[in-house]
Amino acid sequence: MKAFRLDELEAERAANEGAYLQFLRERNMSVGLYALDAGQVDPQLPHNQDEVYFVVSGRASITVGMETTQVGRGSVVYVPAGVPHKFHHISEDLRVMVVFSPPES
Repeated sequence: MKAFRLDELEAERAANEGAYLQFLRERNMSVGLYALDAGQVDPQLPHNQDEVYFVVSGRASITVGMETTQVGRGSVVYVPAGVPHKFHHISEDLRVMVVFSPPES
């Protein structure tokens, strides 16, 4: 079993001074913690993998392709591989669990 604590993952991500911390990588998926602070610009480009975002905390909008929705704690968003997507109008520091399948390269 592999078990993780969100507070420890956030501390590790912050210590590495990066917006993204991959903390699990298996044959068919990878999982990471993505952080964007209020007012920050999301620099993401489309990925070659399907993604699922689970919003742990914060508030923002996300645009996937041509669709936009508001997200907050507890929101889950699916992003198909190759589709442009961005978080924007980040009004509260955003912490998002990201699942890639297959694993992010």
